[in-house]
Amino acid sequence: MNPYSNNAIPVESASPAAAPATAGAKGYAWVVFSLMFCLLLSDYMSRQALNALFPLLKAQWQITDTQLGSISSVVPLMVGVLTLPFSIIADRWGRVRSIALMVAVWSAATAGCAIASSYHEMFIARFFVGVGEAAYGSVGFAMLLSIFPRHMRSTVAGGFTSAAAFGSVLGVSLSGLIATHFGWRWSMGVMAIIGFVLVIIYCAVVTEEKLASVQPSNANATPKDGRVKLTPRAFVSGLFPSRSVFCAYLGSALQLFVQGTLFVWLPSYLHRYWDMPVEKAAVLAAGLLLVSGLGQLLCGVMTDRVSGDSVLKRWNMAIFYCLALGTLLAVAFRLPHGNLQLAFLAPGVFFLASTFGTCNPIIAEGTPPAIHGSVFATLTLFNNILGLAAGPLITGMVADAVGLEVALRWLPLAAVPPFAVFVIGRWCHVAEKATRDIAGK
Repeated sequence: MNPYSNNAIPVESASPAAAPATAGAKGYAWVVFSLMFCLLLSDYMSRQALNALFPLLKAQWQITDTQLGSISSVVPLMVGVLTLPFSIIADRWGRVRSIALMVAVWSAATAGCAIASSYHEMFIARFFVGVGEAAYGSVGFAMLLSIFPRHMRSTVAGGFTSAAAFGSVLGVSLSGLIATHFGWRWSMGVMAIIGFVLVIIYCAVVTEEKLASVQPSNANATPKDGRVKLTPRAFVSGLFPSRSVFCAYLGSALQLFVQGTLFVWLPSYLHRYWDMPVEKAAVLAAGLLLVSGLGQLLCGVMTDRVSGDSVLKRWNMAIFYCLALGTLLAVAFRLPHGNLQLAFLAPGVFFLASTFGTCNPIIAEGTPPAIHGSVFATLTLFNNILGLAAGPLITGMVADAVGLEVALRWLPLAAVPPFAVFVIGRWCHVAEKATRDIAGK
């Protein structure tokens, strides 16, 4: 029996065949993808630019690593807390208008960071950066799923979410360079200007009507105006339809604990222990984040190529990626500083964000398309609370106690929990599929 049959939630067809799409529709879909990618770039530029400024803020305001970690972690914390309610609102109010408002808010808050005169003012400004960014990733990804066919999900997921790493690269590197020549306030001001310019372009190009006109037959079927009505019971059962989907939520978040930590603390690690000036540390950290972004993109493409329509193979890829991440980082952080350490660190960070190309499609396949905005908001909640917010803050607290180098040396152990969860999720998927096959006979 279909658990959603009485709850007015459309469930996507199991057929993988896509209806023919015109060249114009395909072109517009990629234009929208490009804009959404650039907006996520701006999101993470605003979020991560501050990390390159940690040495300057620590010296100017005389604050601890825990406080530095808090002004970084407050952004993903607010994203995690607010993403679900904001995404529910976006599913009802309209995704296009909601995204425009989000970008305007986080850009204004980033401008507020540029004029902050103390730790407490910076914390408040960063709080509102998180409010603005809260639902963008989930709502934006749900929008893209609605205009691309199912067989491209890992590619779209890996490509879109790789903007987080590339945005971190641009944010950290540009921030360090601008701060060196013009002062740290200009670093944040430039990030705000970029956001304002992009939201103007977005508003001129993207509308609900145009999106509805290019939806392929096997993408996420959503109402023409982008809004959806559903019962509370259908909503909850749609978010958590199975144990395997819950494992995908949890495993993704636990793996991002490692990503969140390295994105925030790499510039400070290179500055303190490689004796690099702020500018050079920011550039090298940005280079490593670039490797992470390439890995995020390529892992998505590889997962599509290897897995095809097989969800089981996506679980296999998630397990492999997580094992590679933990092993390479464990070796890297126990080597002396220098090129040999970099030789293991670079391939390690390649797998930092591989979870987006595996867990996102698994979750998309197992949940109703009409609430994918809220589904990916739930994933964002898990990712931010358990991963991106927890990682930098906990690492900062450990660094205050035993030093940042020791804290990062033990970081690879954080890859063990997601590895275990992925193994359990794969087992649950196999059991659930067997149960469905028996019920269908």
